[in-house]
Amino acid sequence: MKQNSLFIVLVSLVSMTFFSCKNDTKLKKTNTIKTQKNILFIAIDDLKPILGCYGDTLIKTPHIDQLASQGFVLENNHCQQAVCGPSRASLLTGKRPDYTKVWDLKTLIRDKNPNIVTLPQYFKQNGYKTAAVGKIFDFRSVDKGNDSISWTYKYDNFKHHSEIGREYVNETEHVSMEITHVPDSLTADGEVVRRSKKYLRKFAKKEEPFFMAVGFYKPHLPFVVPQKYWDLYDRKDIELPAYQKAPEGAPTYATQPSWELRSGYADIPKDYETKIPVEKQLKLIHGYYAAVSFIDQQVGNVLAELDRLGLRENTVIVLWGDHGWHLGDHNMFCKHTNYEQATRSPLIFSAGKNRMGASQTPTEFVDIFPTLCELTGIETPKNLDGLSLIPLMENKVSKIKDYAVSQFTRDNNKMGYAFRNENYRYIIWMKDKFTSERAFDEALIADEELYDYIKDPEERKNIAFEKDYIEIKTALKKQAITFFKQYELQKDVN
Repeated sequence: MKQNSLFIVLVSLVSMTFFSCKNDTKLKKTNTIKTQKNILFIAIDDLKPILGCYGDTLIKTPHIDQLASQGFVLENNHCQQAVCGPSRASLLTGKRPDYTKVWDLKTLIRDKNPNIVTLPQYFKQNGYKTAAVGKIFDFRSVDKGNDSISWTYKYDNFKHHSEIGREYVNETEHVSMEITHVPDSLTADGEVVRRSKKYLRKFAKKEEPFFMAVGFYKPHLPFVVPQKYWDLYDRKDIELPAYQKAPEGAPTYATQPSWELRSGYADIPKDYETKIPVEKQLKLIHGYYAAVSFIDQQVGNVLAELDRLGLRENTVIVLWGDHGWHLGDHNMFCKHTNYEQATRSPLIFSAGKNRMGASQTPTEFVDIFPTLCELTGIETPKNLDGLSLIPLMENKVSKIKDYAVSQFTRDNNKMGYAFRNENYRYIIWMKDKFTSERAFDEALIADEELYDYIKDPEERKNIAFEKDYIEIKTALKKQAITFFKQYELQKDVN
């Protein structure tokens, strides 16, 4: 009897040890998977860097500012082309517009590059569950599934017109703004929040890491947001930009008469020669500020859910606006230029306590892809055009590149390339439908621009042909030519 009892005890101990080891193995596997960083990828349409964390003293953006205080702010960041489709196509592939061939709002990314691998697709290939709500790709650049190959779960799109719409609640005319009287939850971006929260709750129950893309529609025109956000601002505190003329000495085609605003909205003069009344300009700025504060609250709602689910510590957050926006400077209310207010775009990472701070060195949206790869320990594809920002964020270097490059086309045959460093912007306009994949030829230069942001932050005067700036322009032009030759050589490699 004693022997049988002893045998039973021994069997029990062995069984307990076996199952304990088995559970430990499973636990270790789970912990290993869970230590793989998740990604919360927040895209905001037409958001320029008028945020508290970028030094704006009038705007009210407490949630984005708090995120920035716990992360790293790229203060001199620039998009590759200041319009939604090309900017997003470039950012989401890590390749410049001359490679993607998306320079407009009608070219599909995969029509030009069928086998290109997008950022979410690459993470999906590396074991991530990928999902998206709202505007991530510009829908005019991808298939009806918003590049369906990129997403584990079917792209969560919904109609953003009508009463839960991006457009209007009561307005019957297509006007530039509306003060609405509905709760946030009945707006398109409120719906983006609701559906994003639903995905986060789903991901919290799974072992695999996730790539959650959240795309907000505002502050894109029309400026239609609930009244409480308009009420945050007194229009008496809003001022027009100090300089509202085209830059002296700049090519006439370099600026534009606010095409999108003038052609699409019933309350704006369509005649390019008719100046938008001052009161309307102030109201447009007021509406833009209200829309930014509205989106700030929606960002806060998503971040609060991330915190509530206990996911924040193990999630890399990146927040970006796809390009800037001229808010009355140079007499423009638009994007679509190579100037500072159009190309400069917010970029904020929250990726751990050892990566906090800010930098004024030039960075670009093509840097996001390699940065997220390094932050999550995934091998970075070899053919990306950007560089990882990790050395900068960890204060190991003072800069990672000499300049950021943006571009925009004009007159169907000119391409302007803007090279922005810490103090200057050099723009070289090339004719004959030149792109950086062609051999550079000095004879193709149509015009040049140069702006000194130390002495002239408002871009009042093109100094490209002034004697005092010959050496500076020569050095910047040399860098531009080196850039063109570098990408000409890469054409055969890629």
